[in-house]
Amino acid sequence: MGIKIVGIGLEGANSLTNSILTIVNKATVLIGGDRHLKYFPNHSAIKVRINNLETIIDKIKEYQKTGEKIVILATGDPLFYGIGRILVNNFLPEELEFYPHYSCMQLGFNRLKIPWQDAQFISLHGREIDSLIQGLKKGYEKIAILTDNINNPLIIWQVYHQLKTAIKYDFWLCESLGSQEEKITFIQKEQDLNLQSISPLNIVILVKNNNNNQEFLDLDKLPIIGLADNLFKTFPDQPGLITKKEVRLLILGALALQPKQIIWDIGAGTGSVSIEIARLVNSSEIYAIEKTTMGINLIIENCQKFQVNNVTIIHNKAEKVIQNLPNPHRIFIGGSGGNLTSLLDIIKTKINSEGKIVIALATIENLTEALEWFKKNSWFFEIINTQISKSLAIANNTRFNPLNPVYIITANFP
Repeated sequence: MGIKIVGIGLEGANSLTNSILTIVNKATVLIGGDRHLKYFPNHSAIKVRINNLETIIDKIKEYQKTGEKIVILATGDPLFYGIGRILVNNFLPEELEFYPHYSCMQLGFNRLKIPWQDAQFISLHGREIDSLIQGLKKGYEKIAILTDNINNPLIIWQVYHQLKTAIKYDFWLCESLGSQEEKITFIQKEQDLNLQSISPLNIVILVKNNNNNQEFLDLDKLPIIGLADNLFKTFPDQPGLITKKEVRLLILGALALQPKQIIWDIGAGTGSVSIEIARLVNSSEIYAIEKTTMGINLIIENCQKFQVNNVTIIHNKAEKVIQNLPNPHRIFIGGSGGNLTSLLDIIKTKINSEGKIVIALATIENLTEALEWFKKNSWFFEIINTQISKSLAIANNTRFNPLNPVYIITANFP
């Protein structure tokens, strides 16, 4: 006798079609949570409440042996972060029959009238907050989040704002979807999230706001050094691909900048390092070299945004153009395109006698390649291994959220 798993909406029996309702009515054993079983107060079946998933599996197997007609009630789609996953791991496929209802995610996006085939789904129900942190850092177009009483909408709001990513999201709170108490709220400030009045049956949907970079930037209120990462326009598909502020500050210090210098920024990316240098020493000339078209567009937009005019932007592979640039006093290499050794060979013939190179590397292989070159050419060098974590307040607790490790090499002309 097959085990039938029926997805059900918040309107209970009224949310089921006649054919599915017939399946439920024929059950001799009805299994579900308290809320699910209350939808059928007069059902004659043996009712089993789900308290412990391990013991419920054993009970289901016992009822199987006696030939009972088993129906398990679940919320929405049982195979979407539901009990279905547990069941398919404990029973043969031919023993299970699934009858899904609308999932809360499906209802949420349809209420918002937003296509959802490209959404990223994250469950925080009984899970750590890390998956949300990673999702926000990656900058998905749409993120739908299952909550619980610990990882609630207020916690999600606080984590999102503390991360200060370059991506801005519209924040939607969806409550009691599919019931008469259904409510959808566009959240604009933390005070809108009163946990006492929010239904425990809620999800959060984040939708990328593509107009977020149109905000006015008050240059007079910016710090002299250490611009926040979220002020820069970044790669839409890789918003985290920027030299982070904390690492940027170390790089700026390692460069030991002075007025009226020629500075190369190789693999300039979004232009964050070039712009910091340009603002610090406006008498210097910075050459931002980037091979990608998207990167070049971002550098142009960011230079305009921060109103710097001493950055020359070059769209090309560095090894093809640096031979023809003015001899540099300082060089920062944020990306080498896999040609670090050949770049250093050219740089050796161009850099001023008291010049300095700073290289930021993410992998041990690139670090090894750089060290071999510096040793072979008798350059003096120093390495900083950065392992930076930033505090993140979650409810009444504080934890540390790590940035990716970066190796920073500072090398001087011998």
